[in-house]
Amino acid sequence: MSTPPLRAVVFDLDGLMFNTEDLYDLVGARILARRGQQFTAELKRAMMGRPSPVALQIMIDRHQLQDTVDQLEQESDILFAGILATDLAPLAGLEFLLDALEAAALPKAIATSSRRSFTRTVLARFDLEPRFAFLLTSEDVVQGKPHPEIYLKAASRLGVQPPQMLVLEDSENGCRAAVAAGAYTVAVPSPHSHQHDFQGVALTADSLADPRIYRALGLTAG
Repeated sequence: MSTPPLRAVVFDLDGLMFNTEDLYDLVGARILARRGQQFTAELKRAMMGRPSPVALQIMIDRHQLQDTVDQLEQESDILFAGILATDLAPLAGLEFLLDALEAAALPKAIATSSRRSFTRTVLARFDLEPRFAFLLTSEDVVQGKPHPEIYLKAASRLGVQPPQMLVLEDSENGCRAAVAAGAYTVAVPSPHSHQHDFQGVALTADSLADPRIYRALGLTAG
């Protein structure tokens, strides 16, 4: 059976478009250090790609913290505010890929486990929000990644069938969501996720600049 032509692209946000996974590590490490605990690679993997309340509850459960999710979320927001202005950066290949998609008139959207306020703050630093048809965040779904709800909703809003939608993800949980939705899923592992299980993806790319992403979309790499 031939693969249907790809008619839209959906981006994850954290660790895919921006180096926010680096920043999450800094924040997570500071939160746990204040409580005499360590932010381990195993905890990072369990939290990565999940909605903030779910991820923070995992942190609470693993370390038997006395804090509530709301308390840790407020503490995280304060810590993030201090580092976003100086440490946030787009990842390699993002700008060229956005330019190529716009030149080809392929619609694009964002589907992230982050909250809408955080997503808009990050995008605003590089004036990127107007370049996307819409944003879907953790507040827009009942079931967060790895459940496919967010990608099924994205396909519906884009007016395409899931197999006609290319999804770019950096984490195991994100890829599981996209694969379960039936999307053409491309894993773009970061140093934080290179050991994740990307079973079922159509392609594992080296970065957003990988020529195979462009070929899948029928585009010319920049």
